[in-house]
Amino acid sequence: MTIAISIKVNDGVVLAADSASTLFGAGGVQNVYNTANKVFNLYKGLPIGSITWGSGGIGNSSISTLIKDLRKRFMGFDKTHQDWKIDKESYKMEDVAKAVKTFFYDEQYKKFYTDPKVQPVLGFIIAGYSTNEELAEEWRIFISNGNCEGPTLLRPKEISGIAWDGQPELLYRIIKGHGTGLQVVLENLGTPKNQIPTVIQNIESQLEVPLHHPAMPIQDAIDLANFLVEATIMFSRFAPGAPTVGGPIEIAAITKHEDFKWVDRKLYYSDKLNPTLYETNI
Repeated sequence: MTIAISIKVNDGVVLAADSASTLFGAGGVQNVYNTANKVFNLYKGLPIGSITWGSGGIGNSSISTLIKDLRKRFMGFDKTHQDWKIDKESYKMEDVAKAVKTFFYDEQYKKFYTDPKVQPVLGFIIAGYSTNEELAEEWRIFISNGNCEGPTLLRPKEISGIAWDGQPELLYRIIKGHGTGLQVVLENLGTPKNQIPTVIQNIESQLEVPLHHPAMPIQDAIDLANFLVEATIMFSRFAPGAPTVGGPIEIAAITKHEDFKWVDRKLYYSDKLNPTLYETNI
């Protein structure tokens, strides 16, 4: 499981996620690994990034490895896919999101998951700035039951907000003011089904806590993202069941002038022992 968060403010977008990867078997959860990568830079030197949730891989390749394969195409390092190279002077985020969908769903997912009984959930948020744009965009891709939704613009560029996917229970309670089981509770209380969406909307309008603000500095958006991921990790730790959200928190900030910048990141190697050239550091 995962908690993947995107916070958009006027100054940019913050992407944050935990590092847990859950291995399921016939008897339920078999193991939880706390070193998975879920936050990515899609083009080094450009303000483009993504977060992922759901399946940790496709076929024998992890999502992290596949993202890097895609990044090679975007940066023009894959000689067999030169037509995928992003033109830094004229690219649009919508086109980047469409390319992510083509790569992961059309090329990879549909190739390996032809059996309807084995079609895992997989999602992405692709966030960043189109060339010469003042405000960032967030595009969502969601694959479930073998079908792909999106890429869909999460909100107009002028609108700020918080988006989350994965294991949402705690964030619904903190932000929306109710748990994810509210609809079932209302049904059990005899609320007519056609009235439930209106009832929930009314509850949220009175209980929702607006933690973000469009004008908040990017550092405060970073702190908020860290708080929400950390709180979800602790909730998963103490709630009944396996702690399927956990491990180090990874955070990246994407801004118009600073591009994609890591705030917190884990590495399995020391960069001091492994210096690489900027152009070849895929």
